[in-house]
Amino acid sequence: MSDSLKCFTPVDGSLYLERPYMSPDVIPELVEKARTAQAQWKLKPISERAEILTKCVENFVSRQDQISEELAWQMGRPIRYGAGEVGGFKERATYMIEVAEKALADVQVGEKEGFTRYIKREPLGVVFTIAPWNFPYMTAVNSIVPALMAGNAVILKHATQTHLCGETMQSAFVEAGLPEDLFQLVVATHQFAADLIKSGGVNFVAFTGSVPGGAAIEEAAKGQFIGVGLELGGKDPAYVRADADPQFAAENLVDGAMFNSGQSCCGIERIYVHEDVYDAFVEGVVNTVNGYKLGSPLDQETTLGPCVNAKAADFVRGQIKDAVAAGARALIDPSNFPMDKEGTPYLAPQVLVDVDHSMRVMTEESFGPVVGIMKVGSDEEAIELMNDSEFGLTASVWTNDEAKAIEIGDQINTGTWFMNRCDYLDPALAWTGVKNSGRGCTLSSVGYESLTRPKSYHLRHSV
Repeated sequence: MSDSLKCFTPVDGSLYLERPYMSPDVIPELVEKARTAQAQWKLKPISERAEILTKCVENFVSRQDQISEELAWQMGRPIRYGAGEVGGFKERATYMIEVAEKALADVQVGEKEGFTRYIKREPLGVVFTIAPWNFPYMTAVNSIVPALMAGNAVILKHATQTHLCGETMQSAFVEAGLPEDLFQLVVATHQFAADLIKSGGVNFVAFTGSVPGGAAIEEAAKGQFIGVGLELGGKDPAYVRADADPQFAAENLVDGAMFNSGQSCCGIERIYVHEDVYDAFVEGVVNTVNGYKLGSPLDQETTLGPCVNAKAADFVRGQIKDAVAAGARALIDPSNFPMDKEGTPYLAPQVLVDVDHSMRVMTEESFGPVVGIMKVGSDEEAIELMNDSEFGLTASVWTNDEAKAIEIGDQINTGTWFMNRCDYLDPALAWTGVKNSGRGCTLSSVGYESLTRPKSYHLRHSV
């Protein structure tokens, strides 16, 4: 194993960033620093924490141009979309700061003569956040800002591909007045992360990543009796009902499937369309996809950047080839996207029809710019197919009938149910998944529950 973290940019394959890995010997020191800083931080009123963190967020947002360029180099996000990541970060952070006072308030249990009784929400101590590369700020903020608002310290390990994002965020926060030891960044191997979890110095782990990664986190946390929040994979479905506007659904679902080159946990990866609108919908999808421009993420005209690396792109290429060999039809001509080249991260978007659930592309997480479309004859058939997955992060229905949308949603095994929307996190709603999409919750007032513990006060009056 290398003794340094190396980020190779998908733009041209060159080495973009290198940092020496920390030695596991530093774990006791960084935990002690975090605990010392947290002991002081938790004594601050929530209003004071909110004031400081608001300044942190404002300072971070002021770096938008720098952040957009760094994202393009690190993980291939077209530079024109960098502002969206910053905006999403601000939206989530601001909401969680605003609701903290109410969400963290003492729980009143009613009056009882001769007693004062209430339940206080105590911070856990040290929260270890392990963030992914695909939405490196918008995922990290889900746990970092609420953890700090709740009175915890945070230790962050960012993905190798986007480690610089961790540096940018941490420096922006410290520069704005957050105590440095309260929010620490580690340059860590997987083994270092496991050792930190096993050290006894961490009170909660917030992980976003793969299913195998989540299993490794649970294994490391075994016997520590600490909370673990896991946001894992997805194979998110959409159902276009007969009463839907096929063009509206096509334009929005293509964005949900192709944005960020399809590298989104809650991106649309499979679509079921009622036979009455199937042809019009497919035509709209093909026209929309053919309007994308695949190219360097540093080019302002690019609307579809490279996958994070050649291995990820070739994985999707393999899914497409297997599906076509099994009878699927590919509707997008790769020659329309000259940058597409085997063995590189640059991959043309693809739309597949005549697919079924015997094909990997309809059951296995793709995490790339491909989507399969199946024709269905009824709501019941769509419901059965949507639930035929090991994952359950989000799902959506496209219809003009809200009552029917709720009725169908009640039958879908998912963490979030959308009508006429997809691939979005509303910070006022709980972000959670079922099945292999993980467990636990971030965002919303409910998200504070896992970052605190209840402490009961039972005070008997002597007179």
